Amino acid sequence: MTIPYRYSTLALCALLAGLSNWALLPTVFSMSMPMPMGLDALSNFGYNVLRALWLIFTALTVLGIHDLVQTRHAVLRNYPVIGHVRFLLETIRPELRQYFLEGDHEAAPFSRAQRSLVYQRAKGESDKRPFGTQLDVGTVGYEWIAHSLYPTHIASHDFRVRVGSAASKTCTQPYDISLFNISAMSFGALSANAILALNSGAARGGFAHDTGEGSISKYHRTHGGDLIWEIGSGYFGCRNDDGTFNLDKFTEQARDPQVKMIEIKLSQGAKPGHGGVLPSPKVTLEIAAARGVPVGVDCVSPATHSAFSNASEMLHFAQLLRGASGGKPVGIKLCIGQPKEWQDIVSTMQSTQMVFDFVVVDGAEGGTGAAPLEFTDHVGTPLLEGLRLVHSSLQAAGLREHVRIGVAGKITSSFDIARLLALGADWCNAARGFMFALGCIQAQSCHTGNCPTGVTTQDARRQQALHVPSKADRVLNFHQQTLKSLKELLEAAGVHNPQSLTSSHIWRRVSAFEVAPLSKLFV
Repeated sequence: MTIPYRYSTLALCALLAGLSNWALLPTVFSMSMPMPMGLDALSNFGYNVLRALWLIFTALTVLGIHDLVQTRHAVLRNYPVIGHVRFLLETIRPELRQYFLEGDHEAAPFSRAQRSLVYQRAKGESDKRPFGTQLDVGTVGYEWIAHSLYPTHIASHDFRVRVGSAASKTCTQPYDISLFNISAMSFGALSANAILALNSGAARGGFAHDTGEGSISKYHRTHGGDLIWEIGSGYFGCRNDDGTFNLDKFTEQARDPQVKMIEIKLSQGAKPGHGGVLPSPKVTLEIAAARGVPVGVDCVSPATHSAFSNASEMLHFAQLLRGASGGKPVGIKLCIGQPKEWQDIVSTMQSTQMVFDFVVVDGAEGGTGAAPLEFTDHVGTPLLEGLRLVHSSLQAAGLREHVRIGVAGKITSSFDIARLLALGADWCNAARGFMFALGCIQAQSCHTGNCPTGVTTQDARRQQALHVPSKADRVLNFHQQTLKSLKELLEAAGVHNPQSLTSSHIWRRVSAFEVAPLSKLFV
């Protein structure tokens, strides 16, 4: 009789379990009889082996029966037991690809070359490379910086730009921000140890740490690093019970000297126009305390703000925050969507003479703990195009000298920074780059709570693996080494400061036989 293929594995397991059980009988009986010296240990070993085999094959038989009767997975019904191999391979596919199959320059979303550069600089190791570039310089899209025959000498890599224009009239506490800072990542999305390490590194290096919309936690305050407080649509840390904005709670936190700037989040690159939910099981006591929400209840970030509904109301809201904070710089963060809506903001600033102190442009290539695939892949303007729109429109309106521009989106190297400065940015923020500095291996399990390096989890056992003092060293090293590299690039380009870098310094290959400076490509 032929056994159907779907039962073959199950039958084999049952047969082996039966054979193991049958083989156990004489072994048991032999153990009750006197044996020559030296054979007792061998007999016990054989018994234990057979017992283990019996347990294994019996368990596989039970698993096979379960696979046959379940209705969720067709593969398991047709291939009981061995069908689980398929799910195992699917689970470890990202790791197999990352370590054995992926090329050094395949970005998914960050290439091995990009990650390795961050790891080397964070660890204080050499980032030099022998034998020439691994990039194909003939590929369309390849970019380079035009060097000068007369390099300059720049005294320090501690590059800063002042945020807070006199044009706002109420900004009395301008902030000299570093050219390279930690982008918005909330406590809750990141672990407590990750926040501690990031802020410790920022405090020692004198650069800024954006809180993300999850507000200011006790871990942000431990080391005293400069904070940019991001105010999202959920108004976490400054909200009423119904989720609306509370001015008194805002004032109490915003006047803390550790808070240097206030950032109103309109949208983020990974999922612009979407909002989000932190599920109730993840709303722990500590997260609830930081955000000002009930423990164990879904924490909702609406897609829109309730404090304003148009550009004029938004600017008045910014004026309110600036005054309540004691005159600190107030700005907005957004991923550019419909250009006419951004132009409306510019026109309103121009007509009312109320201006934001800064604008942070988030590129559509930005990341987050979890986002719908369609939003990640097809919603929002990429960073270069968004930056050029913001920069050129502020220039045309005569507002550029008053409004500083920060940018965020896949920034890991000094060339990334130089290119964005050349296109009009005043400073750059990085989120995933600093996550790599903490030890992130791009496992892409941020949304599961099972982060293998303790960076994006609230599991107390997992985050213990993240040693705060040593990771803070790496955060500092990454920041410092990246800016030192930027200094060398600027010197090679023959400029004396970052502000002198223009789009004419960056060239791009646009076809097999044609290259052009970005000044001609981004008009």
